[in-house]
Amino acid sequence: MVYLALFTALITVGAFIRIPVPVCPFTLQLFFTTLAGLLLGSRRGAAAIAVYVALGLAGIPVFTEGGGPSYIFQPTFGYLAGFIAGTWLTGKLSETAAHPSLSRLLAAGFSGLAIVYIFGISYVYIINTWYLGTPIGIWPLFLYCFFLAVPGDIILCILAAGTAKRIRTAGFSI
Repeated sequence: MVYLALFTALITVGAFIRIPVPVCPFTLQLFFTTLAGLLLGSRRGAAAIAVYVALGLAGIPVFTEGGGPSYIFQPTFGYLAGFIAGTWLTGKLSETAAHPSLSRLLAAGFSGLAIVYIFGISYVYIINTWYLGTPIGIWPLFLYCFFLAVPGDIILCILAAGTAKRIRTAGFSI
């Protein structure tokens, strides 16, 4: 329970650590969600993210742009849902070995990242097209929601895998 609370707090802090880049918001949420999967495993990692999302939907302003039940209608909410599924997959792939190699941790992190982007991009398209009534073309969708954001997120996955490897080597286990 303590680790779940710790990672929920870290993800909240990560939402407010913004690195200024044009167009898309770049925060450290992905670093902490990936690290949660790599260190806590699939169930506990996803549970920590689910608690974070539940707190935000309950009205506590833990998301990058506030909170509350209406946040479901924000185009970026799909990324939050993707964090839960992506963290679960990251944890599942990394927990299959007692002492996973750095390459296994990287593969797990990148797999989780792919899930986050699948959820996020799909949700942006659906919300913009059917709820907001402002359809977005495929090229602009991928430009703004993938190509501009993914380089930084790849770096965060690499940092999370390296951090997890060092922490696990130091004897961390749940």
